[in-house]
Amino acid sequence: MRLHFIRLRFIWYALSLLVILPGIISLATRGLNLGIDFTGGSLLDVRFARAVETREVRQVLADFGLEKSLIQKSGPSSFIIRTRALDENESGKVVAALDSRLGGMTLLRNEKVGPVIGKELTQKAILAVLIASVLMLVYIAIRFEFKQGVAAVVALLHDALVVLGVFSLFQIEVDSSFVAAVLTILGYSINDTIIIFDRIRENIKTKRVTGPLEDVINVSIWQTMARSINTVLAVLFVLVALYLFGGSTIKNFVLALIVGVLSGCYSSICNASPLWYDLRRLGKEKKAPSGGKASARARA
Repeated sequence: MRLHFIRLRFIWYALSLLVILPGIISLATRGLNLGIDFTGGSLLDVRFARAVETREVRQVLADFGLEKSLIQKSGPSSFIIRTRALDENESGKVVAALDSRLGGMTLLRNEKVGPVIGKELTQKAILAVLIASVLMLVYIAIRFEFKQGVAAVVALLHDALVVLGVFSLFQIEVDSSFVAAVLTILGYSINDTIIIFDRIRENIKTKRVTGPLEDVINVSIWQTMARSINTVLAVLFVLVALYLFGGSTIKNFVLALIVGVLSGCYSSICNASPLWYDLRRLGKEKKAPSGGKASARARA
């Protein structure tokens, strides 16, 4: 016997709240662990006398608790190292360690730098998400109906809050790539939701599935279930491989994608369509009393 997603919708809503509420509380009380892209830090531009690998530089930095620093190779033996803010003493020790352990190092630059993503750019990123949400709402309202657009945008908000909440709860460092990860998640999630909405519309139009709307929606979800799960698994295989074997600088980016892809799959199946069903039901209930009064007046 197949699970009826619509009849069990309040369970899905409760599960979403159980995940989201702790994250919201954490965001309100502790906020996010902002990385140096947001807070600023120190920049070291160095060149070695021999060819040096990135992992060798990271091993030296690990002795000072700087293993999560951004290390960019700018030449065969040159690196730009971006760390948290270092005072003169700490900076001198790091430079001396790099010189002694990796040999023949020339320091080209050693300076304090401001945040890459300032307040203005953060506001623009939020504005871009809002504009994208409005445009998606308009697109879905034109292609399907307005209430489906509302349900899809709420599902997107769900995914964003899940990712933000997880990173806040576990105080995982957030850098500029995190913004890109969140935007990628929103695009992935809306795609899966539209696929399900499209199947619902097709089944309603062609009357392939008969019965109450809740049954039509449930059958439509099951008809797209294999595609949704197979797509998610294919993406997760790649993301998990990247997380396990990729560089440490992309781990947080990949982790955000993993959490977001799982949340996006869940919200598309368990939240978006059930929420649309409730919005439609609520709209009919509001119209019923006024219709009844009109009929009574007509009879009178």
